[in-house]
Amino acid sequence: MFFQNSNKISCLESDPARIAREMQSLLKWLTDNPNINARMDYENLAFFLRSCKYDLERTKKKIKCAKIQFEDFYQMRADRPEWFSQRNPFLPEVQQLLELGVFLPIDGVDDEQRKVVVVRTAAHDPKLHTQNNVFKVSKMVLDLLLQMEMENCSRGIVAIFDMNGVQLGHALQLNPILIKRSVESWQAYPCQPKKLEFVNSPTHVNLVLNTFRVFMTPKMRSRVLVQKHGCSIKCDNLPKELGGNGPDYKELTIKWKRLVEENSKFYQEDEKYKISEESIVPDYLYDLANICAI
Repeated sequence: MFFQNSNKISCLESDPARIAREMQSLLKWLTDNPNINARMDYENLAFFLRSCKYDLERTKKKIKCAKIQFEDFYQMRADRPEWFSQRNPFLPEVQQLLELGVFLPIDGVDDEQRKVVVVRTAAHDPKLHTQNNVFKVSKMVLDLLLQMEMENCSRGIVAIFDMNGVQLGHALQLNPILIKRSVESWQAYPCQPKKLEFVNSPTHVNLVLNTFRVFMTPKMRSRVLVQKHGCSIKCDNLPKELGGNGPDYKELTIKWKRLVEENSKFYQEDEKYKISEESIVPDYLYDLANICAI
């Protein structure tokens, strides 16, 4: 039964038999470690394997890593309840941010077949919305996107951070610990960020970005691009606000708000997939690592 859906992913790799062997080993490991509480469907595990270049040990580390300096995917989901619990799309604070369109996947892919998302860093009012709630709603949209477009996302994510309208209040929401957790969350997801492009950037943007860079791996730092004007991403469906011919922010916001609401049962089910409580590393240990890193 487990391998009946393998045809959905096998097109991504020329050696399906190899995937099957690695998958069997990974499935056995997860069965032997029930505290991880990972999604056990073929597509999800194949996604993790491909993001780790089909290296089984690297995949295991990605799913469950013991080092406190790096938040792996399921550990992160347990350690960050402010992002991964109470994800009812109809909660007032979630509805408000969905209506603002803080995180918007673009239709289709770029010229390198990667999925493109727009992060509207100043769409919310920092006096009304917490940054944790912004991250929560963004990850709700991202998690649904991964389920809907697994093949596109497996090639990597290109994130465009539209900084139009950024004010001091937005920057003040981002303390170093929250910045570190945000960076680690991108590195923990199985869909790797291939480019992080900041557009409509104010002159002082590097004051904040330099803190982000401190917590990035060298590879991720090399993928950051800052633009004062224009956008370098080649994608047929870029929103009009970014100089493209695709649906504008309003249209994308309506679309993704509807999709999130229609998939409320997905979020209810998805909330249980995380490291069990007895395996959680206490926050103070992470915070100690944060202080040492700073």
